[in-house]
Amino acid sequence: MLTNSHRKEKKRVRKMGVCVGKYCYVMIIVLVLVLGNEVRSQSLKNGYYSSSCPKAESIVRSTVQSHFDSDPTISPGLLRLHFHDCFVQGCDGSVLIKGKSAEQAALANLGLRGLEVIDDAKAQLESVCPGVVSCADILALAARDSVDLSDGPSWRVPTGRKDGRISLASEASNLPSPFDSVAIQKQKFLDKGLDTHDLVTLLGAHTIGQTDCLFFRYRLYNFTVTGNSDPTISPSFLTQLKTLCPPNGDGSKRVALDIGSPSKFDESFYKNLRDGNAILESDQRLWSDAETNAVVKKYASRLRGLLGFRFDYEFGKAMIKMSSIDVKTDVDGEVRKVCSKVN
Repeated sequence: MLTNSHRKEKKRVRKMGVCVGKYCYVMIIVLVLVLGNEVRSQSLKNGYYSSSCPKAESIVRSTVQSHFDSDPTISPGLLRLHFHDCFVQGCDGSVLIKGKSAEQAALANLGLRGLEVIDDAKAQLESVCPGVVSCADILALAARDSVDLSDGPSWRVPTGRKDGRISLASEASNLPSPFDSVAIQKQKFLDKGLDTHDLVTLLGAHTIGQTDCLFFRYRLYNFTVTGNSDPTISPSFLTQLKTLCPPNGDGSKRVALDIGSPSKFDESFYKNLRDGNAILESDQRLWSDAETNAVVKKYASRLRGLLGFRFDYEFGKAMIKMSSIDVKTDVDGEVRKVCSKVN
């Protein structure tokens, strides 16, 4: 039986519901989303396959090693593949699915490399532990191993991801672009739960890999309305780039993103930003923004170790964080038998 005080309280709550109910509803939804992502990321753990498939990580490692020995340029390909996977639908291997309307068909995903490495590792794992190791986990492990083989850092990769069942090219529009401003880059990373420090750190992956002249030639010849070059490019580097990419040359010609040490995973990428020697405009812009500049300076500094801001250590941390984006669980995922198609 309700007392008068109870009735008054109930009436007050109802009024509050009318006044701020919408606000409370939004807060509840946000809380559910945040807690949902937290629970998903907590489903990952180191050594997830220690009992179900003890040789899982060593099989992936040996597969990547074999392909790397034949072609070291596969390393940046695998790293990019994992990055593009996580930014669309989360780290669920959806980028591996083939189809006319699948993610691979998106303009931003043209030229993806390393698919054959993942397929190779998957085939070997299926012969040893059928239906156990997900394609999403293989991709996360392969990205780590590719960095390690390029003289970069290594880190323990939490595993336990499940493979997604949806892959749509239309959802790949949120992938970072070489033409993005720093503000847009920050927002795209923030949308995935990654902060500015993560942004600058993860872009350090550009210390290995290549890009086409098509994606930066505009900086050399017609960056301004008067046809001048991008003033942020150092004069000596501009001459070098014009030689590599003449105005009427082949736009598909490949140029190393870090000309100084193209095959070594190190902090020279940040020194390039400091010296005006970045290939992509989106990379060079990190030097002109106060917030990103502070991180770049610490990575490029000779005192970075004393400052406790070592790129090799921070990169591993950022990769673990990125590889936990929207991971699938048993409820909304599966373990594909073949990585290029859902079961």
